Amino acid sequence: MNTAPPLDDDIEFTDLDIEVRKELRSIPKDMAELVGKHLVAAGRLVDSDPKAALEHARYVKTKASRIPVVREAVGIAAYHAGEWAEALSELRAVRRMTHTNMHVAVLADLERALGRPERALDLARETNMADLPPEVAVELRIVAAGARRDLGQLDAAVVALQGPDLDPAKWQPWSARLFYAYADNLLAAGRKEEAAQWFMHAAEADVDDETDAAQRVAELNG
Repeated sequence: MNTAPPLDDDIEFTDLDIEVRKELRSIPKDMAELVGKHLVAAGRLVDSDPKAALEHARYVKTKASRIPVVREAVGIAAYHAGEWAEALSELRAVRRMTHTNMHVAVLADLERALGRPERALDLARETNMADLPPEVAVELRIVAAGARRDLGQLDAAVVALQGPDLDPAKWQPWSARLFYAYADNLLAAGRKEEAAQWFMHAAEADVDDETDAAQRVAELNG
């Protein structure tokens, strides 16, 4: 799109993360400020109105398509808006441009969304988990377990999530999601009592209410 979507009056270029502002230094200042404001708008909207966020991101791509953070914004907004093919294309471009695997879990999840669980598993297999931030590695394991489940490999999905960090006595910021995924896959494998216990662990670890683990516990024990 070439027409700029409207910006809220309170949006400022300085609202942008300083590292992103540094990345925009490679383009003229006026253009950088324009692009930056639309990136701020996209970031604000991505959870509440992902389609509107995608409009802002697509617009800045017409202005600065060679900047990784711009392509990342399009990819993430497209992912949240359910535009799977576009998100995959954009985040693959970011991967090529930056030579990093920061979005590998999202890429794998997009392969699942496009009905290609085998490709999701290929991505997980070819990625060195030790090179990833722990939260990304956990997310990739969760996606890989989901891919196993897509293929009907229910027991393998459960095993894929096992590891030293699957410990209800030790909480990390990602523990609630890991425990929840483990519980959900246990339930899919027919292990209802174990699933209820792990949903309980997930509810205890979910201090920010990111999951419906407590509701799942009530449903299973009701």
